[in-house]
Amino acid sequence: MRLRPFSLGLASPLRTARGPIDRREGFLVAVGPGVDGESVSVPGLGEATPLPGWTESRSACEAALREVGTAGDDGGDEAIADDALSRLDPAETPAARHGLSLALADATASDAGCSLAEHLARIEGFPAPAETVPVNATIGDADPEATVDAAETAAERGFDCLKIKIGARSLDADVERLRAVRRAVGDDVALRADANGAWDRETAREAVERLATLDLAYLEQPLPADDLDGAAALRERQIDVPIALDESLASRGLDAVLDAGAADAVVLKPMALGGPDRTLAASKRARAAGVEPVVTTTVDAVVARTAAVHVAAAIPDVPPCGLATGSLLDADLAPDPCPVSEGSVPVPSGPGLAGDAFDDLP
Repeated sequence: MRLRPFSLGLASPLRTARGPIDRREGFLVAVGPGVDGESVSVPGLGEATPLPGWTESRSACEAALREVGTAGDDGGDEAIADDALSRLDPAETPAARHGLSLALADATASDAGCSLAEHLARIEGFPAPAETVPVNATIGDADPEATVDAAETAAERGFDCLKIKIGARSLDADVERLRAVRRAVGDDVALRADANGAWDRETAREAVERLATLDLAYLEQPLPADDLDGAAALRERQIDVPIALDESLASRGLDAVLDAGAADAVVLKPMALGGPDRTLAASKRARAAGVEPVVTTTVDAVVARTAAVHVAAAIPDVPPCGLATGSLLDADLAPDPCPVSEGSVPVPSGPGLAGDAFDDLP
């Protein structure tokens, strides 16, 4: 296994519930033939890009990867133990596990001559994956005029699903912004609103009542991540505003979210869940519970972002996903094999992640 560190700046700082993000730092993970007991004849490539708050720290990620196999930044390539993947705890070091599990899956799929999406779909017994994945455009916090301008631009570019960041302003201001966007783009464009856990229960209850007339696809993370009872109570009000949870999955886990009946939709981040395989399995558990899975990224580099496209493609009838995030980076590791066009991204059809698109990276 070989590790190659990288550091990528963002085009502009990204504000999140856990503070601003201005860089993404991680590791490319390369594995060679015969790794992890797999009979593979081609190398595989993965990405481990931790994001504290959702995953372990960068130092913990590196330590975990080096512990399961001798890996050097100088390009040394040594076999890792057969049980390497099982020794990476997805609860403790999900980014590290993502990097290795993706590399192994890429190698296995490439060796079989199929795409990563086909390989993952077979594991879960899903039908053939989709050739394209619908994606949403994300509209950041801004005044109503700027928000409408961004929404109209996205709609003109072919996006039929918009995710609007809210919660940084007063509820009155955010309701005004969302109403303005709905008037501007019409009823044919789906709107999602993401509060990033900004509200208390009283504000969230008022928000649900006031937003009911806007036909939202869902309201994402209206309450702090740990408040599953509060999210469940919002759903029990039976007001036509579906509730989606994101940060709650990192804080409490998917099983706790499903057991609490706290969500109509869950936002699945492969890097935070510990790998493409675990993400697809999570989507299957969510669907079995009547909860819609939406795949997104933690603002990853192109390797992990491409893998997330494969994951989304393998989920039957997946709704628009948060995969149009490459533009958030100031630069990337390689050209994007999944460019956004008319509100969707193509799924690479070559073997593994994207045929030979990333051959020069490790």
